[in-house]
Amino acid sequence: MKIKFVLLALLMAVLTASSVSSQKIEFTEYTLDNGLHVILNQDQTTPNIVVNIMYHVGAKNEHPDRTGFAHFFEHLMFEGTEHIGRGEFSEIVEAAGGSLNAYTSFDVTNYFIMLPSNQLELGLWMESERMLHPVIDSIGIATQKDVVTEEMKQTRDNRPYGRLLTETIDRAFTKHAYQDDVLGKDEHIRNATDEDIKAFHDMFYVPNNAVLVITGDIDIEETKTLVDKYFADIPEGPEDIYRPPMNEPRRTEELRDTVYDNVQIPAVIQAYMIPAQGTPDFYAVQMLGNLLTRGQSSRLYRRLVDEEEKALQVASMPLNLEHPGINLVFALTNMGVDPKDVEDIINEEFEKVRNELISEEELQKLKNQIESQMVNRNTTIARRATSLANYHLLYEDANLINTEVERYMEVTREDILRVAREYFRENNRVVLYWLPEVES
Repeated sequence: MKIKFVLLALLMAVLTASSVSSQKIEFTEYTLDNGLHVILNQDQTTPNIVVNIMYHVGAKNEHPDRTGFAHFFEHLMFEGTEHIGRGEFSEIVEAAGGSLNAYTSFDVTNYFIMLPSNQLELGLWMESERMLHPVIDSIGIATQKDVVTEEMKQTRDNRPYGRLLTETIDRAFTKHAYQDDVLGKDEHIRNATDEDIKAFHDMFYVPNNAVLVITGDIDIEETKTLVDKYFADIPEGPEDIYRPPMNEPRRTEELRDTVYDNVQIPAVIQAYMIPAQGTPDFYAVQMLGNLLTRGQSSRLYRRLVDEEEKALQVASMPLNLEHPGINLVFALTNMGVDPKDVEDIINEEFEKVRNELISEEELQKLKNQIESQMVNRNTTIARRATSLANYHLLYEDANLINTEVERYMEVTREDILRVAREYFRENNRVVLYWLPEVES
């Protein structure tokens, strides 16, 4: 009886997942005369709404001598506006029963406000204020310089392994703007003039460089009227918004280096140059990473962590980047284990996927994992808003929220073998040994 119950539960889970994944996410999209793209998604299962604005500006849009500006503006845009007092932005949202946050990546900067559905107009007014009337003055700039440089210390510079990505991309990229991390350099922020900062704002934080997504318990026609009321009169920005070139040359030889840090346990890092997100090969690369390290039954985890006990953890993941980027492989060695032993096993497993087709069972497992990930990614209105914004801004196709899973499902065993040979080769990588500092 117990076995029958378990089998029934498993069957129901499969049917439920299948049903959820087949549900199409309906949305309406259009563009205002000032270039602001608008996407509306009605979801009346929750009495909340999300107002999400994503700007097409990230670390890669910065000047090499002025890094960290996009992340700086993630903070500065909460300072206040002409009609919202300094420090009151968060207070107004919280008083209305809402929450808010923001993030910056290499490619975009995203702001969102979640509110009860009867506060939609408040959310739209606040984001329009932030776009049209931000207060960018010496007081706010000085305040946020202290905030972001302190964040650099706490989350990166003074944290064990905190500079791992920074040091890796600095070696992986020789020309492209991805060479500098999202937080940027302390001295660039400290030495930036008010005019430098205002010029960066005027270039990028404009309606024709943004997408506005509203999800949740909304009436579509009423929301259109409110969007027009608060955003239609905002003037568009410059026609020539700076876009960095895809100028990273093909890597033809391996680069190896050692970084000493205030850590107790050595780590091995490999960074392979890979294609941009959204390209056919990217989907195969991501599935290859899942094959090697996603879950305890994955190839590298099973061998390095379970069987040979050489590593405490291992991961392989592509950075989701608009331009060609890197796939990061990271392994934390077990106590007393030579990092070379860990690297040798990683190399052996990559050699296998370069020379042998994975099994049909492994491929189906990978597709099941991806399908589950894609469903979970859009279960909340906040996640859905971010997905819609990202798909439009970086792919120019918001409907990928419904169809991108098909691209993964089209990946074959031969595709995974091919990308393993094309990208996961010795002369296409950077290898770092991350070792404890040597006591003097």
